[in-house]
Amino acid sequence: MGSAYSGAAVIGQSGGPTNVINQSLIGALLEASKYSVITDFYGALNGVVGILKENLVNLRAENLDNLELITRTPSSALRSVRKKVTKDECKVIFENFRKHGVRYFFYIGGNDSAETAHIINEFAKDAQYEFHAFHIPKTIDNDLRETDHCPGYGSAARFVAMAFMGANLDNLSLPGVYIGVVMGRHAGFLTAASILGKTRKDDGPHLIYVPETVFEPEKFLADVEQAYKKYGRCVIAVSEGVHDKAGNPILLTLKKDVEKDDHGNIQLSGTGALGDTLSQLIRDNLKISRVRSDTFGYLQRCFPTIVSETDAIEARRVGEEAVRAAVGGRYEGSVAIRRVSNDPYRVIYEVVDLKKVAKHTIAMPKEFIEGNNYVSDRFIQYAKPLAGVLPQMGRLQNVSITKM
Repeated sequence: MGSAYSGAAVIGQSGGPTNVINQSLIGALLEASKYSVITDFYGALNGVVGILKENLVNLRAENLDNLELITRTPSSALRSVRKKVTKDECKVIFENFRKHGVRYFFYIGGNDSAETAHIINEFAKDAQYEFHAFHIPKTIDNDLRETDHCPGYGSAARFVAMAFMGANLDNLSLPGVYIGVVMGRHAGFLTAASILGKTRKDDGPHLIYVPETVFEPEKFLADVEQAYKKYGRCVIAVSEGVHDKAGNPILLTLKKDVEKDDHGNIQLSGTGALGDTLSQLIRDNLKISRVRSDTFGYLQRCFPTIVSETDAIEARRVGEEAVRAAVGGRYEGSVAIRRVSNDPYRVIYEVVDLKKVAKHTIAMPKEFIEGNNYVSDRFIQYAKPLAGVLPQMGRLQNVSITKM
């Protein structure tokens, strides 16, 4: 801890946008306005790229009514970036900060953003420059260390749950096999959220596959056949990151011609290849003609109006808490959410060391997984308060009359 120096603050947004990331942005901005030690508050356009190029905007010039509207607007208001900066680039960022009299840096993002904030703060320490660097957590993947859950996840989980509620009703009307492919390269939290809208035993999803378990095509076919015989239909949630025993994406084992990104990694998001391939696998091996699939893709991140109230409140709060910690004299940290109780749902906020959040991610705990094709009641208890209360769906009793 130390004493807070007067100076400007810079905030940036990084990685995939979410439905509530702007809550963190505006929460930090409005909280900072309460403290005279933060003399100016700048936004970095496109995150670290904006800082490298000195593309900064004066957020205090914005109208208060517009700022509140921004909190209810999905996507990154400052625009985002996917860039893992080098140490040399972090040094340039620090020098730009010093040039503009910046003493406070707030970076909203995932584990790479936490690492970036830490490296920049190390340059400040070496230069004996009073500086406060804070990571504000954000990711729909829900895979950051140290925190019970991540802002952005609750709203994305709500979308996934409601999407599967709709898909289940469609499938109930016109039975067949439906596959919904959900984001999640390494963690299955979002795919698991597909179960949250299930209220009846015969509701889908009937099968859920996450990256934390091994995906075996033969077992998958047997699972589908069994569910189809039991329910006369089958709704399936599949994470884009499902893999074989060797850790290879299952898409690679089933399809030779796959799309790759600029880094040579198999393109999982933004392509319907996995859903199409699994659908064809079912058609080729099972006597089921009606098989459909959807890849949710970017729809999960910024769909307007499908926002968890809990998620919005917590996203704003972590932005506020980061500012409070900084002006309180702490030099660096990441804001973590701690769950105190589940019924009623209650959390507290703590600041943890950046090193504990940087670089690495987590997977779903084993107790959240049931077998190799479902999730447990423990997961439902964990995720329900985050997604919020879902709309109720009715169903006719269909009382038959006597046949004449």
